[in-house]
Amino acid sequence: MAFSHKIFKKIENIVGKSNCLNKKEDILCYSYDTTPDVYYPDAVVFPQNPQEVSSVLKLANQNGFSVTPRGAGSGMTGGSLPVKGGVVMAMTRLNRIIDIDRDNLVAVAEPGVVTGDFHKAVETHGLFYPPDPSSSDFSTLGGNAAECAGGPKAVKYGVTRDYVLGMEVVLATGEIVKTGVQTAKGVVGYDLTRLIVGSEGTLGIITQLILRLLPLPDMVQTITVIYDEIETAAETVSEIIRQGIIPRSIEYMDNASIRCAEDYMKAGLPTDADAILIIEVDGTENEVSHAVERVTSVCRKSGAREIKTAENRQDAEILWKARKSVSPSLFKYGPDKINEDIVVPRSRIPDMVKKIKILSRETGLTMVSFGHAGDGNIHFNIMLDKKVPAQLHKANQAVDEIFDFTLALGGTISGEHGVGITKSAYMTKEISAESVALMRRIKSAFDPAGILNPGKMLV
Repeated sequence: MAFSHKIFKKIENIVGKSNCLNKKEDILCYSYDTTPDVYYPDAVVFPQNPQEVSSVLKLANQNGFSVTPRGAGSGMTGGSLPVKGGVVMAMTRLNRIIDIDRDNLVAVAEPGVVTGDFHKAVETHGLFYPPDPSSSDFSTLGGNAAECAGGPKAVKYGVTRDYVLGMEVVLATGEIVKTGVQTAKGVVGYDLTRLIVGSEGTLGIITQLILRLLPLPDMVQTITVIYDEIETAAETVSEIIRQGIIPRSIEYMDNASIRCAEDYMKAGLPTDADAILIIEVDGTENEVSHAVERVTSVCRKSGAREIKTAENRQDAEILWKARKSVSPSLFKYGPDKINEDIVVPRSRIPDMVKKIKILSRETGLTMVSFGHAGDGNIHFNIMLDKKVPAQLHKANQAVDEIFDFTLALGGTISGEHGVGITKSAYMTKEISAESVALMRRIKSAFDPAGILNPGKMLV
């Protein structure tokens, strides 16, 4: 059944007239994310509680329209795009931090809480929530969980799934269920929490999260290491880990990304360098001092041109702002961007760096790489003009070749951006037909009518 004015009126009765939009100028804002694709929904709804979410989903099942959950719309693969029309369910009104329990290192929060705001809130209690995607100033906890977001600190602390202990979730058929626990251990039944984290809103809509916290480290020190050859920088990453040093972050930027960030931020980055590493260590004062000494020793022996230690927190914050500015600033190299986030074993980063250089030379396209070198997560970008068919053809071939090479190295085609619509065609490169079939059966069990975020992942 097509979405109708009558259905819209029923949704208005559920959430209130002011919390339901269908004018084109209003729904435009919910038709896109950071991909270039645009899909208009028929309506946008802003529920305030799980009961309203449940009522809308029951209505969708009865009438056959799709529902696409949405956080801040900052995703990189189209996960929040309403590709089948229907309703976008924006979770921004569910934005409370319900509890921060210092005794048990647990917090309870709603999905619309902005990640950066959550970081600040728990830090006032002397606590620490490590997941820190580049979009943390505006992305939300619910979106982070749906995509299993990572960030720079994943090398030491892990990704979002490692911090979600439990959830309240509304299933596609309207049931409100609780998953997981509020304790450090719990093995009763299937681990539905882990199944839903990273499922991109295709199995249920998250309305509450139970999140694991850590004590806030006493001290953090940031180091910038400058290299004349990117291969040397890549090899240094493996050597640091080989020496038994686990920094909380090891980020790398190639020359193209350094120049972009410097143009954008004027942070004093060395634009003549082939690559830089941003390394951060944390712990007690003694632990940090010892780690800095060991890290700088490894970098010096590995051929670093220069090693700089941030003198204060402000200097470190400027450096991280420059790093986080890379992705949006890349458009100086072209009007369009293909953005991938491959992951390879750390020891194979030098092989991938060489492969990207070769592909850029062969295709004549600008290719930029940066990312979380500490866990092998490389943000690989191709800059082009998609209106030029030859460029688009070469770029698509390059993505295909990079994915094949990534898998041959023992890696994965997506570390934290998800699958959405941009990577769904590539899933079978990595996932067997039998595994895909099993995933389809799981999807059918959770969403028998296929109304929840259709067209994503398992298309």
